Order: sequence, then C-alpha cells, then structure tokens
Amino acid sequence: MRSSSRYAYAGLLLAVICWSGNALVARAFAGEIPPFALSFWRWCLALTLLLPFVAGPLWRHRQQLKDAGWRLLVLAGLGIAGYNSLLYSAAQTTAAINITLVNTCLPLMTFIGAGLLLGEWPQRRAWWGMGLAAVGLLVLISQGRWASLTGLAFNQGDLIMLLAVADWALYSLLLRRWAQFLLPIPPLALLGVLMLLGVPLILPFYLYELAQGARFEASVSNLAAIGYTAVFASLVAYLAWNHGVRVVGAAKAALSNYLMPVFTAVLGWLLLGEGLQLFHWLGGGLIFAGLLLGTLRPRSLLNGQR
Repeated sequence: MRSSSRYAYAGLLLAVICWSGNALVARAFAGEIPPFALSFWRWCLALTLLLPFVAGPLWRHRQQLKDAGWRLLVLAGLGIAGYNSLLYSAAQTTAAINITLVNTCLPLMTFIGAGLLLGEWPQRRAWWGMGLAAVGLLVLISQGRWASLTGLAFNQGDLIMLLAVADWALYSLLLRRWAQFLLPIPPLALLGVLMLLGVPLILPFYLYELAQGARFEASVSNLAAIGYTAVFASLVAYLAWNHGVRVVGAAKAALSNYLMPVFTAVLGWLLLGEGLQLFHWLGGGLIFAGLLLGTLRPRSLLNGQR
C-alpha cells in the first residue's frame, strides 16, 4: 500500500474516532443543548479558531474558489449545515442503538451512489467486505442476541437519521465528483470556506429554535461539549475525512463508518467504565476483517508498493 493511502486510511480512522465521541456528546447532552444550538455554536467556534489560519489562503486562492462557485455552497449545505443538525435532531427522539443501526446504510448508499454518480462501481471484494462488516455491526447492536434485533422499534428520529446518512453519503460523493474544482484549494482553506458558507445556513433554524423557547445553560459541561465538537468533531475530523475521500474514494471511505460503534464501545469503556463483553470483541473482529477485505488489494497487486 502506498504511503499516501496509508495516511488516508489513518485519517479516516481518526475521523471516525472523533465522530464516535461526537455521537456520545449528542446522546449525553440531548436534554441539555437544543440540536440547532449545538450545531450553530459548534461551527461558530470552529470557524473562529480556524479563520486566522485560513484568511490569507482564502484570499490567495480566490480565483480557485470562484471557479468552484456554487459547488461550495452545496457542499456547505450538506456537510456543515445539514448532517450534524439532522444527527443532533435525531438524538432528541431516538435511542443510540437505532442511530447506530441506521448508520449501517451509509456504505450501501455510498457504494450505489459511487456507481451512479461517479461510474466507480466497487469490486466484488468491497461488497463482500461490506457484508462481513455489516454482520459484525449487527452482532454489536444485538449484543449477540437475535431477539434484540427483532424487538427494535423505529420512530421519527430514525427517519431523521436516515436523512442524515443520505446527506453525508451525497457530501462524500460530491467531494470526489468535483475533485477537479476542489483539489487546487488547500484543505484548510476548503474547510474554512465551507464553514463560512455553512454557518449562515444554520442560523435561520437556530433563530427559529430560540423563538420556540429552546435554550441552554452556559455551564462548564455544556461549553466543554461544544468545545469538543468544534475542535475534534469539526476541525480534526473534517480535515481527515476530506483528505481520505480525495485519496481512496467515497465508497472505500464509507466502509470506515462501520468502526464507529466499535470506537464508541471502547470510548464508553475508557471514559464511562462500561465493560467490554464477548460480543464487543466478536463484532469488532468481524468489522475489522470486513474492512481489510473490502479495502486492501490482493498481495499480488502490491509488489513494489510496500
């Protein structure tokens, strides 16, 4: 595997780890911070931190930004304003296990979208890898008990989460489809302009939320939650994800989404003292095996690329 691919996959893993923490924050603070407030202030803080570093590059690359034009607004609407606002809204009315289950649709949506939009139909190995990883995810969700799956119920929050997954799949695919317009723009500058365009798109929904009386207390814990989502789930994760999609493609990048419940379980063990059970190890092992099957090329194709 080439070094660029290694860095890309490492970045995808880092992004998923950061977003696993984001999922924990969304669940833990669902009753404390309204969804659009969390989304708005998260991106405002991230933009404030990033802007001093990207103001110069944004000006120097203004012609490339102009060439990308309306495509940047679409990406900002999907990746900045849309996905996380939908996820935080879903967390208000659905269980964590349902969010995890709905997230399993992301690789399938991305695989099909990559074929239809990009003409990049994944190879058979990737489909088998996706299937194996999906089995491992179901083991995690069900805790190794089939009755847990048959007893699941779905509600409005699950439908919102399904929209969020479709939103993110389209964002990832368009990053790849519009690469010729985006590659000339440095990663930090691209993230900065997406934030600049995305925050105003969230503002009307946040103002409507305020008008409905939904507010949050500026406590230490609430501010720390916003700080985490701004630095790690926004700056670090988005830079790593965008780079990974550029290098390995949207379909392979989407497979890393299966690792989110694994990392969530590990973070729960480390931070919350939740024990790791046999089904965690079994499900996690199947997911890793599926990812290796779906993303690594046969040894015969790797000669001279180690």
